[in-house]
Amino acid sequence: MASKMPTGAKLMAAVCFAVVGFVMANYYAMNMPDASSAGPIREGAAVVGAIIGWWVMGPTVGKGYVEAAGAGIKTAVILAVAALFLLAMREMLENSVKMRYDTALEAILDVFQTMATRSQAMVSLGVFGTILLGGIVAGLLTENAARRWK
Repeated sequence: MASKMPTGAKLMAAVCFAVVGFVMANYYAMNMPDASSAGPIREGAAVVGAIIGWWVMGPTVGKGYVEAAGAGIKTAVILAVAALFLLAMREMLENSVKMRYDTALEAILDVFQTMATRSQAMVSLGVFGTILLGGIVAGLLTENAARRWK
């Protein structure tokens, strides 16, 4: 059973995936058609990365380096989807303040439409490389921290 207490591995996972989130958002923002409207996407992705790293990667350590690399990729994919969802939510909230929706259902559906539209900027070598290599490196560092700091 996973420990609910803070551990060195959870801290390492939070720090590593905050870096992965920041780098991934940086590559993502470069591919956005309207890069000037990116806003605080990099900082937001770093915060989301820290939370996802703590919750998803932190408890899965202790099973070996190969499993840690796979868990790191899984965590990076979850991070990418969660950051994209929060970006779409932010845009929906901005649009709702401007009274662009007639109903609440229209606003909710627009979140998923925005996610589909914004996901086109994720199709780049920089984003995929960050998810793959960043996830593997962060997973291995987290596993190493779990072995060293018990």
